[in-house]
Amino acid sequence: MQKLIIKGCKELTGKISISGSKNATLPILAATILAEHVKLKNIPLVKDIFTMLDLLKFIGLKTSLKKNKNLIEILNKKKDVNTLAPYKLVKTMRAGVLVLGPLLTKYGKAKISLPGGCAIGTRPVDLHLFALKKLGAKIKIKNGYIIAEAKKGLKGCTIRFPSISVGATENAILAAFKASGKTILYNSAIEPEIKDLILFLNKIGGNIKITGRKITILESKKTNKKVFHSIVFDRIELGTYIIAGALIGKKIVFKKINPSVIKNEIKILRKMGVQIKIKKTEITVLKSKNIKKINVITKPYPGFPTDLQAQLLVLMTRAKGKSKIKENIFENRFMHVPELKRMGANIQIEDQVAVITGPSKLTGAEVMATDLRASVSLVLAGLIAENRTIINRIYHLDRGYEFLENKLKNCNANIRRI
Repeated sequence: MQKLIIKGCKELTGKISISGSKNATLPILAATILAEHVKLKNIPLVKDIFTMLDLLKFIGLKTSLKKNKNLIEILNKKKDVNTLAPYKLVKTMRAGVLVLGPLLTKYGKAKISLPGGCAIGTRPVDLHLFALKKLGAKIKIKNGYIIAEAKKGLKGCTIRFPSISVGATENAILAAFKASGKTILYNSAIEPEIKDLILFLNKIGGNIKITGRKITILESKKTNKKVFHSIVFDRIELGTYIIAGALIGKKIVFKKINPSVIKNEIKILRKMGVQIKIKKTEITVLKSKNIKKINVITKPYPGFPTDLQAQLLVLMTRAKGKSKIKENIFENRFMHVPELKRMGANIQIEDQVAVITGPSKLTGAEVMATDLRASVSLVLAGLIAENRTIINRIYHLDRGYEFLENKLKNCNANIRRI
């Protein structure tokens, strides 16, 4: 099993290129079921993407990946496909459930294994099924599978989500794409990745509009023959490396990004004393000496993302006094805390709130990754810790971060994989 070894306290400097968004690519790959011929550029070469491609191939789509160009070409001209998503292809990746909506709306049936992914909470599919039932699907769960049918097709309707869910919003949009008439979604998630999905769907023949948290989908009656789409940059990867720069950077530059997408994150980091310069398509993080305490709550976009909670928590260990971060999205997303405490962090968990008392002097230790974002928080901790840090179970990292060691090495980090 592979490990990362980091020798900390080496100041970072240089440029980091940000990859395409994993969380945007996965629903768009599911959406290619609705298309005929698609070329997708700026694909991140991470494990979850390869797993989704395997799933599409199992379903019957033809896929061609050019790794040297981060380009995927997908063909789907079949009238009939395999409408099954088996456990072996969905067990490690929650996004597998996103093929449910497109299979159901295009082919009238789907059998999807209940999904896996990171162990950060129950993350039930209740809201996915709630939306699909509203659209007219008949659904039952049997032997660990969601079995759905819509023999006469799905019908447009009004859906008001009882709580905001990114995955359920995506599945509802995908299912409504070919549903007859008009579908209106209220209380929807509005993450940049969802906006990128809508942009893609409109390219292949959709008629979808988003206003605030309201999304309107008109039935798509034609599909464009050939579509090209470039995936939006990964705002979570960008936020992760900005925090790395805040922790131990001298000067790190990020180009070809849109700073407005993470303006709330930048606002919070600036309040903490992080030195950030912004240009139109560029962010520079400069040496940040005096990190200040802060209280933060994770919220749906445009609030502070749960996917940056673990990374921000590491930065809080540098602040003088007590900082608090409340996890408002997932109920089990502080599994990195025991590992950080082993490295010397002073953290207490009270219900869904982490209380961090700093500044703490972190020292290297052998630690274990428990999920994707927790694993990268241990990398950040290793960068600032004295001596050597060994991170086990880094397959979690490979699910969502492209060329992480190389990007950090290029900025002077002492990090290697064994």
